[in-house]
Amino acid sequence: MKTPNFWQHNSLLALALQPAAELFRLSSLFRRYFSPTNNLGVPVICIGNLVSGGAGKTPTAISIGHLLTKRNKIAFLTRGYRGSLTGPIRVDIKRHTSIEVGDEALLLAEIAPTWIAKDRKAGGLAAKAAGAEVIILDDGFQNPSVHKDFSILAIDGPYGLGNGRLMPAGPLRETIKSGLSRTNAVVIIGPDKHLIGKQIPNHVPVLTASIKAQWPEGIGQGIKVLGFAGIGRPNKFLETLETFEPEIVDFAAFPDHHNFTIPEITKLQQKASDLGAQLVTTKKDYVRIPETNRSAITPIDISLIWDHEENLLTLLKRGLHHVDI
Repeated sequence: MKTPNFWQHNSLLALALQPAAELFRLSSLFRRYFSPTNNLGVPVICIGNLVSGGAGKTPTAISIGHLLTKRNKIAFLTRGYRGSLTGPIRVDIKRHTSIEVGDEALLLAEIAPTWIAKDRKAGGLAAKAAGAEVIILDDGFQNPSVHKDFSILAIDGPYGLGNGRLMPAGPLRETIKSGLSRTNAVVIIGPDKHLIGKQIPNHVPVLTASIKAQWPEGIGQGIKVLGFAGIGRPNKFLETLETFEPEIVDFAAFPDHHNFTIPEITKLQQKASDLGAQLVTTKKDYVRIPETNRSAITPIDISLIWDHEENLLTLLKRGLHHVDI
């Protein structure tokens, strides 16, 4: 689904949904305190967030993966959200599709061995058995089944924490206080428009980073483009497009993790052709497009850039004594 607009405000609808949010809080507490936590026997780094929707978890996980893979045998572990396979199974980018393993898993698998599993414990043990010395858990901060040795909460600076209410009244997966009590660090990605950094207790290290788009050759200032995205907040991609100053003739938003059909893509391609525009989308969306329709679409990849990478490395060294950093 797309992130509801009312999650940004304390609207009447948010107030009406507050009883449901309280039930969500109680069920989450029950799960956390009454579910067994399993130590996988290898260091686990968890990249999570406090809100539903895109906050930059996967780019953060990929960035840390790049840093650690130089000296360690790492593996990514993810649920395989919206994928049909239960797992545990190692992702093969030449064989698996987003319909089977989810889009994030395909992106992670380009960097290092990646396992998807609805049962995180089983997935982690499978990764360990295959030789993983460090496991990076993409999402799963609220999942108590696996012990985390080091957790980082990713926060989208421009979006912030919404109206501060729990789902479904707001975007929060858990209370801010609860999440901050269990994390080892917070990374604010992009401009901190809501001054989240000032709301974080002094004992929680705050890192900052930004998302950099890798703009393809042949597309730039004045070039006609038709953009589309099926991510948590599609406007984030639109804003990214605008920074490169193309002529955006149209933009189409789809639900988060939407698996595109051939008719949908054919319609977009025809519209782009009629307008004399290049069809562009995020790389995350690109892997959800049928292969037969990809050739005429330009994917825009992104990477996470740390403002002070040395601060991240210092924190990882302190928190992960058995990892070569």
